Parts: sequence; C-alpha cells; structure tokens
Amino acid sequence: MPLPDPIPHIRGTRGRPRHRPKRLFADRGYDYDKYRRLIRARGITPKIARKGTAHGSGPGKTRRVVERTFARLHRFERLRIRHEIRADLHLGLLQLACSIICLRRLRTSF
Repeated sequence: MPLPDPIPHIRGTRGRPRHRPKRLFADRGYDYDKYRRLIRARGITPKIARKGTAHGSGPGKTRRVVERTFARLHRFERLRIRHEIRADLHLGLLQLACSIICLRRLRTSF
C-alpha cells in the first residue's frame, strides 16, 4: 500500500492536523477484502465500489469528479502523451493547463 502512506498532513479544523484522510474512494478493481483490511488498519474508512452493483451508484458519484478532471486535462495533447523528459517541464505544463481550465470555468460562471 505505497499510495496512502506518504500523504502529507491535512489542514482543516482546529487542533492537531490529520496525517491520513478519513475516507479512501476506489473503483471496482480494488474490491478485495485484502485491500479493505489494509486500509482499515491505517485508520481510513474504505469506500470501494462493489463488483456486481450498478454503475453510477455509491462511490461512483464522487469518482466522477476525478474522471472529469482527467478528461479535461487530456484535452491538452502534450499532457496526454508525455513528450517532456524532464519532470519540471511536465509539471509546468500541468500547472498551466490547470490554470487555463480554471480560467475557462470562471468565464462561463459569470
């Protein structure tokens, strides 16, 4: 479980900052008791979609936001097919793409 371990402190309400999130959302590919036990052992509530349930129910509603964000980022060709070898150039293009997406959303909201 290398993904949830290096999560930085989560700022929020008063008091001691949390080291881990309260919940972890995942898709049907992680619907195994092994993963659920490992996540619970770290003090995180697993919200993993069950195999055999209808799409669009349960955690799928929250994951849809993430999938839409990836789809918006993949509109930028250089991010979809990584041409840059250096990580700092790729990060700069990613930040630029996020800024453009936010600007477009702000323009349509006013």
